[in-house]
Amino acid sequence: MKRIENKTRRRVTFSFASPEAKEVYLAGSFNGWDPRKDPFRRHSTGWKAVKYLAPGMYEYLLVVDGVWVGDPSCPRRCSNPYGGENCILEV
Repeated sequence: MKRIENKTRRRVTFSFASPEAKEVYLAGSFNGWDPRKDPFRRHSTGWKAVKYLAPGMYEYLLVVDGVWVGDPSCPRRCSNPYGGENCILEV
């Protein structure tokens, strides 16, 4: 993840390397956990999504071909009520 400051909100770029995936979405506390609201776009090096977020702590997961998964590039995790882990992002 890359962070670039932008006034009160900051640009956060999410990346996911999975050439075999057909669709990838971003779901988290910043978008009401909507699994279809924030799609990634396919790039030559994998998938990317950009969000502009206010400073704070957020939890999120990726939705890859309909399956909720953790972001492999995110080292910070916390337990979720479904027996799994959410990724933690600090902006």
